[in-house]
Amino acid sequence: MFFQHIYDQTLAQASYLIGCQKSGESIVIDPKRDVDTYLEIAKQKGLRITHVTETHIHADFLSGSRELAALTGATLYLSNEGGPDWQYEFDHIGIHHGDVIKVGNLNLAVIHTPGHTPESISFLLTDTPASPHPVMFFTGDFVFVGDVGRPDLLEKAAGWVGTQEIGAKQLLDSLSKFSNLPDFVQVWPGHGAGSACGKALGAVPSTTVGYEKLRNWALLQADNEQDFVRSLLSDQPEPPRYFAQMKKLNKVDRSLLKSVPTPRKLTSEEVIQALEAGVKLIDTRSKAHTAEGFVPGSLTIQGNNAFATWMGWLMDYQEPFMLVANDHQIEDLTRMLMRIGLDDIFGYVTDVSALGIPLEKADIIDLDTFKTYVNRGDAQILDLRGASEYRNGHVPGAEHLFIGTLPEHLDEVSRDRPVIIYCQGGDRATIGYSLLRAKGFTNVRSYAPSMNEWVAQNNPVATLSVPM
Repeated sequence: MFFQHIYDQTLAQASYLIGCQKSGESIVIDPKRDVDTYLEIAKQKGLRITHVTETHIHADFLSGSRELAALTGATLYLSNEGGPDWQYEFDHIGIHHGDVIKVGNLNLAVIHTPGHTPESISFLLTDTPASPHPVMFFTGDFVFVGDVGRPDLLEKAAGWVGTQEIGAKQLLDSLSKFSNLPDFVQVWPGHGAGSACGKALGAVPSTTVGYEKLRNWALLQADNEQDFVRSLLSDQPEPPRYFAQMKKLNKVDRSLLKSVPTPRKLTSEEVIQALEAGVKLIDTRSKAHTAEGFVPGSLTIQGNNAFATWMGWLMDYQEPFMLVANDHQIEDLTRMLMRIGLDDIFGYVTDVSALGIPLEKADIIDLDTFKTYVNRGDAQILDLRGASEYRNGHVPGAEHLFIGTLPEHLDEVSRDRPVIIYCQGGDRATIGYSLLRAKGFTNVRSYAPSMNEWVAQNNPVATLSVPM
């Protein structure tokens, strides 16, 4: 048996290529959209991609299942569980609980594991020449390392009212199936630490059934439904705004993108004309560079591992945009964007200083200056982190406005007083500063070192209790 774990650090998303070396057949589970990765691995190992499948209709990335099937001729196997509202709307072979997908000498038993979503399935792999016993369990967003999939996304991200408690109870039932598996079975989940599909995902790529029985909080609370549901639904991170778009696009018959696009490098004149036409400019340089000079009205979203997530939070899928990026960066950035379906890149520019536009500098303040604004009635201090982060410890007197929903709450930002923003380490404050400046807020300052420095210097921290 050949096995390859493929991990996208930018979305903390895992996919898998598993092959039978005797028959030359292979299957890909939960492929990302830039599918050339799987084609290259299969070519190097002398395998044919003959089967493609998914654990559920994904919310956090745009699946590459159909692109991969179209390029290879592989058969697409997708869940037909969950009822009429959870059926894929394009050609595939529907699979149900108890079915077995055969890939050469490999058997993947389908287990319906609802809770995260109604149609979610997992795959229990047996390598029949090696042993009659199962060896791997591919859980998607059902069980993670140290955590379980959240059931509130349908309600919070996709607008399905009244589904989270139902999903939580379904997940509890599904955990009984997990607990009945042999302790030695390896668990390979769909996400790792950093994913918004859970709240406490472990950083290691895999685990075992036995270890999760000992350490996973959800399995330790599985004997008390009320406590389990309460714990599961509390302190979940804010689901990115683009999740609803992914749910839709992963279900319907959309157009396919079979290769990684190559954005066009723009001339200064083209950039200026596009800006005048209202095309947004996204500056992907580091926060240190953009602080020294940025194009007025541009939005700074650094081209790091969180780039796609914040683009998905803040960009409109119906509008084109430009990027500020180096030549060597542009392919990676394009891949990050295509993984969440942001394909309408008008082009990119490498040097903003050559545009002939007067650049602006960010107003960054240090700790001592920041302290002069704390507990002053004539200044507004904004904490741009998530709600649970704010509750667990914030600067005394700071108000909470989450960066992902800041554009919808600009009326809560003062235009009369100085506005001081911070986050955890400065990245979200960088986004917030550029966003507020682009929206016409001129009296804004960023405490870039943020909570990391504030706490390290033993400054006071306020907390909020969570109502039970």
